Amino acid sequence: MTAAEPERETSSEGAGSLLPLAGVTVVALEQAVAAPFATRQLADQGARVIKVERVDGGDFARAYDSAVRGGLGTHFAWLNRSKESVALDLKRDEGRAILADLVAGADVFLQNLAPGAAARRGFGADVLRARDPRLIAVDMSGYGASGPYRDKRAYDMLVQAETGLISVTGTPETPVKAGSPLADIAAGMYAFSGVLAALVRRGTTGMGASIEITMFDAVAEWMSQAMYTTLYTGAVPPRTRLSHPVIAPYDAYPTADGVDVVIGVQNDRGWAALATGVLGRPDLVTDPEYATNRARVRNREKVDAIVAGVTSRMARDELLGRLDEAGVAGASLNDGHGLIAHPQLAERDRWREVGSPVGDIRALLPPITFADAEPRMDPIPALGEHTDAVLRELGRDREAIAALRAAGVIA
Repeated sequence: MTAAEPERETSSEGAGSLLPLAGVTVVALEQAVAAPFATRQLADQGARVIKVERVDGGDFARAYDSAVRGGLGTHFAWLNRSKESVALDLKRDEGRAILADLVAGADVFLQNLAPGAAARRGFGADVLRARDPRLIAVDMSGYGASGPYRDKRAYDMLVQAETGLISVTGTPETPVKAGSPLADIAAGMYAFSGVLAALVRRGTTGMGASIEITMFDAVAEWMSQAMYTTLYTGAVPPRTRLSHPVIAPYDAYPTADGVDVVIGVQNDRGWAALATGVLGRPDLVTDPEYATNRARVRNREKVDAIVAGVTSRMARDELLGRLDEAGVAGASLNDGHGLIAHPQLAERDRWREVGSPVGDIRALLPPITFADAEPRMDPIPALGEHTDAVLRELGRDREAIAALRAAGVIA
């Protein structure tokens, strides 16, 4: 091993010291998907995340379902490992006082309550940053703190609808929402990257930040290519099932063993490789009906029929091998079982065990993996699991904690 190739740190203590956000404290007044996704990624990279939950059931994503070992919600298991759960009643003065103490010791305060709800409880970004100018305060919502949609409910599907994402997804006859909560994920990604940018700026200027992230803005950004098509042509991109509106062939094609394979040809060189190396039809390379991408898009049905006529006579593995050999992009059309059993995950050792209130569960390493330290993957907390320990850090003694619990302020 050379000096340029540091040994991967495997102990949790050593690995944590090498993660980029070690020493950063995040207080999150969060629920559902968007904000927990942002803060889990901060935790992955070493930040201490204190998750503040309601005393009466906590984050409602805990109860979306109970599919994980018959007791834990799938969304909650995905989004909340490596966090400390503190359960507070913020309708009570004592609960708000505890939250204020937590924020006073934090680098980042992130919340996704309804617009204005945090401010009404005394936790607006302006108030918090007046007390601590170095604080990074992140407000997440569906549509933002202003505008005619400010107070509208903003569930993932609703934002997908408002931004036009659903209009370009599905079949010509039926629009469908994306199968994953993309509006939540998009907002969570921008909150995560926004916090990272703010931490860098604070490191060079000493200034904190007030950051607003909305689900609507996040998905509108992701819709920009379709938006530009409409803006400058006047035409809305058509829904084309799995195919691409301006590229052909680009679709799923049948195989002899009943498993579809997706083939994507990006340019005319790719078409030549497919035609000669897989279809056995070199004549298609120069045929004016198929020689250029624009011609193939005009003749999409004919192109797809030619391709499917060949692929349907091959087994999936044979077809994928032929595509690879010819240098043509192809992929298996997997479902969840296919992903779980995917050889790429197994070969790259991407699976880990994570503790939870229902026992150890399998989880994937997050995508950002440093060469010298694994991401933090500590247990998923039970509701209020860390309340007492955190309150002791804040100076509350055993008697005070017992009194708060007896009064229903904490859980």
